[in-house]
Amino acid sequence: MELPSRDRGDVLLKSGELTDLRRRLRAIAPGHDLVTVIANAFDFRTRLPPFVLLDTRVVPAGARAVGSALADIGATKTRIVLQQWTPRFRPSEMRLAGRMPDLLMLSSVQTYTAAVQGLIRDAWKIDPKKRPLIIAGGPKVFYEPWDVFSADPDDPWGADVAVTGEEYVLLSLLEVLLEERAGREPLRETFRRARRHGLLDGIPGLVYARGGREGVAEELIDTGIQRLVSDLDELPHPVHGYAMLEPPGRHSALAARPLAPEQVRRYTKLGSLVLTLGCKFHCAYCPIPGYNQRQYRTKSGARIADEMYEIYKHYRIRHFFGADDNFFNNKRRTLDIVEALVRTERDGVPLRKKMRWATEVTVHDTLQMKDHLREVRKAGLRALWIGVEDMTATLVKKGQSANRTLEAFRLLRERGIVPMPMMMHYDGQPLISRGPVPYGLLNQAHILRKAGACSMQFLTVVPAPGSRWQDEAYSSGLVFESVGGRPVEPYMIDGNYVVASRKKKPWRIQVNLWVAYLFFYNPLRLLVSIVRPKCCLYLMDCVPQVIGMWGLIQNVRRTFGWMLRLAFGKIKRTTRPPTSPVPVRDPKGDPVPYRLSEAPASRD
Repeated sequence: MELPSRDRGDVLLKSGELTDLRRRLRAIAPGHDLVTVIANAFDFRTRLPPFVLLDTRVVPAGARAVGSALADIGATKTRIVLQQWTPRFRPSEMRLAGRMPDLLMLSSVQTYTAAVQGLIRDAWKIDPKKRPLIIAGGPKVFYEPWDVFSADPDDPWGADVAVTGEEYVLLSLLEVLLEERAGREPLRETFRRARRHGLLDGIPGLVYARGGREGVAEELIDTGIQRLVSDLDELPHPVHGYAMLEPPGRHSALAARPLAPEQVRRYTKLGSLVLTLGCKFHCAYCPIPGYNQRQYRTKSGARIADEMYEIYKHYRIRHFFGADDNFFNNKRRTLDIVEALVRTERDGVPLRKKMRWATEVTVHDTLQMKDHLREVRKAGLRALWIGVEDMTATLVKKGQSANRTLEAFRLLRERGIVPMPMMMHYDGQPLISRGPVPYGLLNQAHILRKAGACSMQFLTVVPAPGSRWQDEAYSSGLVFESVGGRPVEPYMIDGNYVVASRKKKPWRIQVNLWVAYLFFYNPLRLLVSIVRPKCCLYLMDCVPQVIGMWGLIQNVRRTFGWMLRLAFGKIKRTTRPPTSPVPVRDPKGDPVPYRLSEAPASRD
């Protein structure tokens, strides 16, 4: 179910609120000598073909942002553990600064549900008297927080609290706990007292369990939808997070020291930065507009330039990816950022000559920026991942069409910017079509390749948590519960697996994805890309071919068995969307309508 917006006038924080909160915490946090471990969950079963060698070479912006926020308030005894680097990490074996951490923070997306649950379960092996306060966050808990709590009396486990918002929510929680903490008592004890006295209920963006037994939720309390920081310049500087990274390896405990600064670039070739948040479009399958409460927020160009330079100065990372929802969403704000990046100099050298970056946009907004693409390129931008989805606008209408898409690609190539389309394969779309309108998946792939696409992503449409389409997809019986006796698991809701379809032969959709990838990524096309590259940047044509072919092999290996089940197994459908197994209420005891529950939400 899509998250609702707060009342008008109460969506955004007042200017300076986050800055003031950070200042207050700097005055009290150092005295508590907090030791924190931040773990980013990862599931190797979910790797997408075009990014199969890149997904482990980028430090996720979420976990790093939390680490930066803690460093900013003086809690520098923090370690960021990336499960894609240290897959054998076990919270039960962690020690930092010679002791068990006070806080264990876990970040996860929807497809890593099993991984984050495994980390929480392992943390429950720790003696309760020494167990850290477990805080879960990330996109997974934004929409389905109940999955980090147990409702089974025979299987107690779970996070202490889920943060369903951004840095402001987490820091507000820490402020309450640190002000309430008595001496050096375990932070879990402080949390339980604060929960019991209702001190958490005034912080929108939290979900916590309530029940008679620790680790068994009888009900969940949701404190409401978060308020959003309007000016992203108020966020802590991201450079701090890179100093806290756990060294990669096969170890289950923590290393004595974090990854050395001179080693960071070896493991993370690409820096992820939040430049803007929000999108003007309201696609039914996308949760982004609901999460952002229809707001569009940006950093200033000066702040972005400073973030790029500081990360480059300390870690020599010179390639960046803007984790934007739609960078071209607002022309005026985009131009403000671009112009600042063009003007900025460091050490007498224009920043644009040191940095290269890429981000995400739409076809419609690319055309709106057509008179300014030369300036965008001058600012250091070299590639754009474009949410084309479907050139004919049959699946979704975002101002795109075949002609407009080709026009956008032509303009980008003329300006030296590489277009990277992202496509969706839907139920009614054939693999190949005849006629002037390119409905077919391969028809569109062929046209976009000729238009200059150097990389392409193909996904099937899935019911994304938090989207408007999710409830309809489930209630209409479109979604599979199991296929051939194998249940659909959260890691399969990634677009690689066909888990929702009305077709009598859904296995064909799975095969179509393989064929489309093979059409775009193959040895012949690699040879052509070396001899006659389509892209203005030579390596941006042949390198994606190598990565794409390797990713396709891994994708077929993982999904081949699922295709056989789709072809020969019995498909059982479900009409029930994912729901909480226990009632979800607000602090007053009333049902929370945007948190679906299997159990009655009214009190006896």
